[in-house]
Amino acid sequence: MTALAALTGYYLRASFKSKFAVVFGAVQPVFYLVIFGPLFSRSGVGSWDTLVPGLLIQLGLMSSGLVGFGIVFDQRFGVLERLRVTPARRSTLLFGRVLKDSLVLLIQAMVIIALGYALGLHARLTGVLLGLLLLTVLSVGMAALSYAAALTIRQELFAPLMSTLVIPLMLLSGALLPMSLAPAWLDVVSRFTPFRYAVEALRALFAGSYASPTVLWGVLVTLVFVGVGFTIGTKVFQRENT
Repeated sequence: MTALAALTGYYLRASFKSKFAVVFGAVQPVFYLVIFGPLFSRSGVGSWDTLVPGLLIQLGLMSSGLVGFGIVFDQRFGVLERLRVTPARRSTLLFGRVLKDSLVLLIQAMVIIALGYALGLHARLTGVLLGLLLLTVLSVGMAALSYAAALTIRQELFAPLMSTLVIPLMLLSGALLPMSLAPAWLDVVSRFTPFRYAVEALRALFAGSYASPTVLWGVLVTLVFVGVGFTIGTKVFQRENT
């Protein structure tokens, strides 16, 4: 725990040295909230309580999905090699990074929610807090997979590959428009992505349905996703640091 706290603090200090990078990670969802939000709320498709949870998942995908880009530079400049000789366990080295990413995401998410309330969000605080918890847990699995991908594929391919994957995952999750509007075949495809269940669970939590089947499915799928993601991330991280 001491090593984890030290590593997380080290990574957080490094992240907040570049405050622009932290702010920039939330820029795209903010644009959607400010520009797309009024059109969405007037279209009759949904309300701010529908859009904001979707944008939180978009933020999670964009932010956590691309965190592996940082480890590419650490690997290139020998930071990973220096950390490898410390007494800390390899899983701790990974979890310290993932925990830092989750905390940064949490700060960005609170900015989105605050803007959402200013524009018309009416979700209860209990649902918002539970939704933030679910989002933070989900980001652990996504960040771990991002690091695994960064250590597995060629460095110059990571950014374009992950950017290409994140966009369809976001659209299939129903983050921008509910998948109930999609044709049957697209609705079926979306059910094979864990992010759809997370989006629907977040929307249910924001609506005050804390123990509905939608929330339970979202929590279950998220936990399975995190377990798989962190297991893969740990194995790759241990392999690359032996």
